[in-house]
Amino acid sequence: MELPKRYDPAVSEPKWQTFWQKNKVFKYDNKSKKETFSIDTPPPYASADHLHVGHGMSYSQFEFVARYKRMRGFNVFFPMGFDDNGLPTERFVEKKHKINKNKTTRAEFTTLCLAATKIAGETYHDLFTRLGFSIDWSLLFHTIDERSQRVAQKSFIDLYKKGLLERVDSPTTWCTKCQTAVAQADLESVDMSSHFNDIIFKSSTSSGKDLIIGTTRPELLPACVALFYHPTDKRYQKLKGSFAKVPLFDYEVPVLSDEAVDPEKGTGLMMVCSFGDKEDIEKWHKHKLPLRLAITPWGKMNDLAQKYESLSIKDARKQIIADLKEKNLLTSQEEISHSVNVHERCSTPIEFLKTKQWQIKVLDKKQELIDIAQKITWRPEHMKVRYEHWVQNLQWNWGISRQRFYGVPFPVWYTQKGEIVLPDEKHLPVDPREKKFPDKHKEKDTLIGEQDVMDTWMTSSVTPQINANWGSSDERSGFMPMSLRPQAHDIIRTWAFYTIVKSYYHHNAIPWKTIMISGHGQDPHGQKMSKSKGNFVVAQDVIQKYSADAFRFWAASVKLGDDLPYQEKDVLTGQKFINKLWNASKFSITHLEDFKSGDITQTIDKWLVSKLQHIIQNSTQCFEEFEYSKTKNEVEKFFWHTFCDQYLEIAKDRLYNPDVRGVAQRTSAQATLSYVLSSILKLIAPILPHITEEVYQLYFAKNEKIISIHIASWPQFESSRVDETSEKAGDVAVDIINSVRKYKSDNQLSLKEDLKSITIICDEETKQLITSIESDLKSVCKANELLFKGKAPITTDNGLKIGICQK
Repeated sequence: MELPKRYDPAVSEPKWQTFWQKNKVFKYDNKSKKETFSIDTPPPYASADHLHVGHGMSYSQFEFVARYKRMRGFNVFFPMGFDDNGLPTERFVEKKHKINKNKTTRAEFTTLCLAATKIAGETYHDLFTRLGFSIDWSLLFHTIDERSQRVAQKSFIDLYKKGLLERVDSPTTWCTKCQTAVAQADLESVDMSSHFNDIIFKSSTSSGKDLIIGTTRPELLPACVALFYHPTDKRYQKLKGSFAKVPLFDYEVPVLSDEAVDPEKGTGLMMVCSFGDKEDIEKWHKHKLPLRLAITPWGKMNDLAQKYESLSIKDARKQIIADLKEKNLLTSQEEISHSVNVHERCSTPIEFLKTKQWQIKVLDKKQELIDIAQKITWRPEHMKVRYEHWVQNLQWNWGISRQRFYGVPFPVWYTQKGEIVLPDEKHLPVDPREKKFPDKHKEKDTLIGEQDVMDTWMTSSVTPQINANWGSSDERSGFMPMSLRPQAHDIIRTWAFYTIVKSYYHHNAIPWKTIMISGHGQDPHGQKMSKSKGNFVVAQDVIQKYSADAFRFWAASVKLGDDLPYQEKDVLTGQKFINKLWNASKFSITHLEDFKSGDITQTIDKWLVSKLQHIIQNSTQCFEEFEYSKTKNEVEKFFWHTFCDQYLEIAKDRLYNPDVRGVAQRTSAQATLSYVLSSILKLIAPILPHITEEVYQLYFAKNEKIISIHIASWPQFESSRVDETSEKAGDVAVDIINSVRKYKSDNQLSLKEDLKSITIICDEETKQLITSIESDLKSVCKANELLFKGKAPITTDNGLKIGICQK
């Protein structure tokens, strides 16, 4: 058989990707009796026109697990989904087309969103295909498709009937740029420069005393509804029952006491507005204060702001401060840096507006949601702490209403009196924004459809149910909990939390047995990659330059959960490993062309096979714990150093010279090559699928009669092949060989230079070990004889004494 001279990934990788697809190697078999291993694949936001190496890295890491489980005999359910509804997609479209959704129709805007998600889906499909992902594309779903809408709406109705969600008319976090309510999980805290302003309020008491209030938000003065002090603060006891005049706006507010006020903060007096923060909201509720909303949903000041009406929040702040200074109502101003909650999608500081919103109740279920998560296996385990901290620190119920266009509609209509009317589930999905109520109803023609859409996480949180076809005639019974949820650590607070909430509320069960948390791909300086920073590396560019397998090799170089800076040299290392694997495989297969069968009889062969058993055992255990990087490192080291640098050099003489060394010795080496190379290929196949398939098809496929290495059996640890005596002998041989090589290098001799003898001073046990490998040792060292008496001035790395005599 004439083997190709070189391995060209640009040719071979697309070839095998087509081969796998054509032969349905990765197709999930609904009728199989094998145990299913199901993956709740992360549906990426279909709102990207580029994909950087971080995307490829995190998805590659759980793809390794999918391939491993398939080789372990599981019927692998590996779908792909695209999260193509909701605010992320809308923001992407607004930026791309430079439009505002409020200045176009819902239909026109939705058309643009659908077009954008189609392009983004093709981009992801291209990347995942080029990386060789073993996805069953027949299982593809979109979070905007009919199936996903039906499941999301069924989820809503189920929660409503169970009393686990409600429509509230109360203050909620609001993004003035995106013009929608947002959830706590949509916020991030950033440090911003600002000023702490000491402002004079005039007391209504007979003394007319100045009351100093410290605030970072003077633009909320027209929204002020009360001043508060701590009931034990002696400075303000005389203010009880009094009022204070709001500067610039000439109206009075009550001065009240509340134990939540910190007397050590600022002047000990607190201004409460509707609304500046959560403390304002709490006191507004507790003390039944009036409502003064001075900011519009668009981030402008309204008529309550009087002369500042129509100014932006920022401009109003600037102008109010100027006017306070002019009227001597600003006693001091200090520059500060403080933490501000912003909307993660646009970095706009959030406001609090009183609007009608749907929300899922979670605040009264915190401990239950922590307890249910204990039943899930977390990989790495410490990531569970992030989930627990998030739940413990929740301050709001989960707001699921969005005042946007492109999302799953709520299956809700309202009567003229505001009563809620839900459709029968048989009619789902429905769109109350466009169509009338589908069932018979006495007020059908006058029912008002809900105009808001669901938060994108409302759909993403039911991906297990979408995969299970929950509630349909072809529902996959016994499918949940799914086997694995892979995801990144930054969305533990969203995707992991929300999915656990839904599974617990709907089924009183966990959504998956195991969750594996990946890190982020970073730039070479350890910064998160992003298009806005310009520090991203396009994944497809790396694949084109180095190959998909080299990229995957890099992705496997970090342990699960850790972030990984992108270094081109690490991908180059993968390329070198692939070339070495190809060359070593070619050499081995060349010597296997006439091999049929045979026993492994030689000590050095048994040494290699025994060493391999530990690699198989450790690699299997590591993959079971999702520590793919440890498997990669162990197999890489074994292949490069033990197999190539040592064994192949030792075995060459027997392979090339059966007339001298004997046919049986050559057969033993062939049997060893066949078994060990096959095992190495399979151990590294989940990480390097293309090069391993290429080699497997050259020789092993026809012998094993299996169409692809990726459905061949994972190597099994065989205790009967563990041979401690042969391992000791082989280790001694390697120690001697390394010392001889060093001697020749130090003396500027060719490794092929013949030696008259090697003298070894050792105990009787070691002598017997060396005797068992004498022929191989003499051949690889080019030594005419081994002696056990004489001078031995060289000490090996392991303390063995040897002497070398040249001719």
